[in-house]
Amino acid sequence: MNRVARAFWLDRPGEGRIRDVDLPEPAEGEVLVRSLFSGVSRGTETLVFRGGVPESQHAAMRAPFQEGDFPAPVKYGYLNVGVVEEGPEGLAGRTVFCLYPHQTRYVVPVTAVTVVPDDVPAERAVLAGTVETAVNALWDAAPLIGDRIAVVGGGMVGCSVAALLARFPGVKVQLVDADPARAKVAQALGVDFALPADAHGERDLVVHASATEQGLARSLELLSAEGTVIELSWYGDRKVSLPLGEAFHSRRLVIRSSQVGTVSPRRAGRSYADRLALALDLLADPALDALVTGESAFDELPDLMPRLASGELPALCHRIRYEDTL
Repeated sequence: MNRVARAFWLDRPGEGRIRDVDLPEPAEGEVLVRSLFSGVSRGTETLVFRGGVPESQHAAMRAPFQEGDFPAPVKYGYLNVGVVEEGPEGLAGRTVFCLYPHQTRYVVPVTAVTVVPDDVPAERAVLAGTVETAVNALWDAAPLIGDRIAVVGGGMVGCSVAALLARFPGVKVQLVDADPARAKVAQALGVDFALPADAHGERDLVVHASATEQGLARSLELLSAEGTVIELSWYGDRKVSLPLGEAFHSRRLVIRSSQVGTVSPRRAGRSYADRLALALDLLADPALDALVTGESAFDELPDLMPRLASGELPALCHRIRYEDTL
């Protein structure tokens, strides 16, 4: 077998290319995976692509199988689905998810891959990392039956949160975004939609995922007294101003961060593997296909990433296919 793979690297902020990579022979306890699909998370990955990771967060932002260091050169990514070509008998031939960058083949420990359930298509399984973020956010948020909830920011993470909240009994969910085109996504996910100016107020809980200070300010405005904003946005090297005067204190509002790098303290008995397995199980729902808004071949990545980073190509999750690389 050819032991040379190909991987996408960020050479310098705003510019990437595909490099050849020598693969090691899989050792005992390792698997060789051939990529079928990977996903570009337009939020975090495009922030990395433009060189927006603050120096103070270089260590915290490392992906599990990242090579190189921020700002560049760096091989970065974490949404990969492939098939095990070499490995233990129970895994050989199985479709697996791995937090691996965009690369045609790779060798990782057995413990780094999670088998994709038979009722989840490989094409949809690239969403597992983002749905896992949504699971963790809802463990942090702990919504109650009958809650009135807004999700502000209809990007990949916000839509994943809205999709999971749509399954909660008696919960009224409204997805809020400045882009009217997100209304179609909300409809596919089974939730209401509103532009920011038209959003319903008096929400018990608001999940904020727009990565804008306007979105966070609007999230506070939508809360009922003693309500909570769960902040999922990550702003990288940008400063954010908030209106913490006005009614913030008199209404006893709460802003609480949530971050997927740590399992929610509310589920301290669960492992990272438990959380990812749950996310993959939840992906049996075909409604989540609405989160994949485009697809390109692996060889197109050097031209594709600048268009995603600039917003020229709107996207939630942009899927990368590898069949043309075989």
